[in-house]
Amino acid sequence: MATCSIEDVLAKAEKDEAEKLKSITVIKELDLEFDLGNMLALDKNPPSIREFRENKKDEFLRSLARDNAQLLLNEIWKLPTERVDEVIVAKLPEPTTRLPREKPPPKPRPPTKWEEFAKLKGIQKKKKTNLMWDDVHKEWKRRWGYKRAKDDTKEWLLEVPETADPNEDQFAKRNKAKKERVAKNELNRLRNIARAQKIKVPGIGLAPTGQQSKSELEKAVHVAKLSTASVGKFQDRLPKEKAPRNTGKKRKFQPLIGDFSTEKQKQLDILKIMDGKKPRLDINKAVNKQMREEDMESDSKKKGRPGKKGGKGKGKGNFSGKKGKGTGSAKGGKNRKPRMKLGKR
Repeated sequence: MATCSIEDVLAKAEKDEAEKLKSITVIKELDLEFDLGNMLALDKNPPSIREFRENKKDEFLRSLARDNAQLLLNEIWKLPTERVDEVIVAKLPEPTTRLPREKPPPKPRPPTKWEEFAKLKGIQKKKKTNLMWDDVHKEWKRRWGYKRAKDDTKEWLLEVPETADPNEDQFAKRNKAKKERVAKNELNRLRNIARAQKIKVPGIGLAPTGQQSKSELEKAVHVAKLSTASVGKFQDRLPKEKAPRNTGKKRKFQPLIGDFSTEKQKQLDILKIMDGKKPRLDINKAVNKQMREEDMESDSKKKGRPGKKGGKGKGKGNFSGKKGKGTGSAKGGKNRKPRMKLGKR
């Protein structure tokens, strides 16, 4: 193991200290070109090839970078400075070197419908402050968002208009109107994005396509008929037009006024069934269920018998032989269908 003398250790320590305490004055044959806006320094001095080969490459490059960075910092400290939050900041000038972009510059955003209308009518946008005076709470509040001024959603009492239905829920009406406004704004936002990307926006309802099928045409006709004020009640049908399928069943409710004899009879029937000691039995349903169970039992017995399906023999499992004891067809090869009992299903 090599031993280090005290002189070598001291020499190394002095060298490290000298590296830390280098002078801020750097002498170059040619002055550097500076672009302080981009914090860029351009050194046109040719590097010394002899020093690069004799000394270590890393140390040579590190010292060269240190000298150029020192010259750049010297130029930055010559700029006017100011103190911001107890920190000294230098005001950089406008950059002079045009640096290339990685990607092309973004295209300007196309104007929305409102912006086009405002430009056509000469409407100028006025910037509003974020705070406004609330007369109810007697304080300044936000204009929009949480805890905003004139927030009508926090009112516990609403006035019923003279033209409105007195039994109508004004709170539910207000919430519904707000949801409709939010949905309308979202629809307009998506339409603006589609217009900016030059995408065709379908209208409300059925979107037209190039070639529509028969079912699509029938659905379009049905929707057009239901779009009237009478919901298609008085619309005449076309010749050979069939009734639409899978349109859903409409619930029918009993009238609230008029004859209540049918409703009374229904309630009496329900009470009669609940009060009866014997449960009500549907004879047809019970007979059909019994017949199905018998048919399934006979099929399972026949499938469980062993034997060959073809050929002749006297075995018990023979279904096709003429002299066999099993039940089978005399013509051979075809099983006889199970007998079906007559009855109402």
